[in-house]
Amino acid sequence: MTTIVFAAGGTGGHLYPAVALAREFFRQDPAIRVLFVGTERGIEAKVLAHEGFELAMIAAQPVMGRGVLNAAGALFSLPWGLWQSLALLRERHASLVLGVGGYTSPPVLLAARLLGLPRAILEPNAYPGMANKVLGPIADAVFVTFRDAARYFQAAKVRITGMPVRRGFEEPSEEDTADTVSRRTLLVFGGSQGARAINDAMVGALPQWAAMRGQLAIVHQTGEADHARVKAAYEAAGVQAEVVPFLFEMPKALRSADLVVSRAGAMTLAELTVCGKPAIVIPLPHAIYQHQAHNARVLADAGGAVVLPQQELTGERLAREVAALLRDPERLRVMGERNREMGRPDAARAIVRECLALIGGVKR
Repeated sequence: MTTIVFAAGGTGGHLYPAVALAREFFRQDPAIRVLFVGTERGIEAKVLAHEGFELAMIAAQPVMGRGVLNAAGALFSLPWGLWQSLALLRERHASLVLGVGGYTSPPVLLAARLLGLPRAILEPNAYPGMANKVLGPIADAVFVTFRDAARYFQAAKVRITGMPVRRGFEEPSEEDTADTVSRRTLLVFGGSQGARAINDAMVGALPQWAAMRGQLAIVHQTGEADHARVKAAYEAAGVQAEVVPFLFEMPKALRSADLVVSRAGAMTLAELTVCGKPAIVIPLPHAIYQHQAHNARVLADAGGAVVLPQQELTGERLAREVAALLRDPERLRVMGERNREMGRPDAARAIVRECLALIGGVKR
């Protein structure tokens, strides 16, 4: 029996690529077993319960960007997380371990190395994070989304595959292709946990959204922490919108959008390109390695996105950028096409084939 273990969690950007790969493993071989390894800190318990996957918990904490004391605590927790990972991989007879970056990956990948199991990592960003840089030398294969990231790993191990996305993003329905020229849909989200700066800008733009009543449908994912405040602001301003803490059906929401306002996480940009959607992207300014700024520049250089730095983000500026794009259907069309040209809908299939080859599971 083949068992694939994913070390993935914390945020949607780390988790959803693994979900896409897990589904592709099942598609290629329904007999494969899948186990996710995460922590109590991330969103994995909520998301994986919805997706129907098993989750095992270990002790792991983020090291970078958390201050000296928190970093020290995280390092002290590593031996315990490693011991838990060793026991878990033995108990489940793991065939391969695949890490998607973040603080869950190091103890699980290191345990796989000590047990002599095949190991692979997926680097989502144009500039790799610390976890994957550290794990690169012990990985058997390194899958990268952006060509720019390849130079940080041993060339013989690198496969430039693109980012795996769930199949729902590449399967439009009749509803998605209906004629909605008279009413444009704006999809707004700040990642799986929301983004207060984007939420504040949307609230600040409420007078402009009210003026576009009848012309604009808004779907706004706020994150759990900000949901009540933002929803109340929409209601007080008399602006109708679908305001939710979390969008489980993101493929449907994204396919239905005419314009997207979002962060520039690698998962988000991969989904935008597969769906061919124009976007205004607001890179997270406090990311340790500015990886979202690197990601956003790739889309902007290709002509698929407008980059709006957070220090320039106001309700008035956001409303102005949105209105300018929605008034120019030809520009929206071209931006969408430029993004679609960069999309890699075959990424999950390519990665799974390589992983099965690592464990001798390729079938003719």
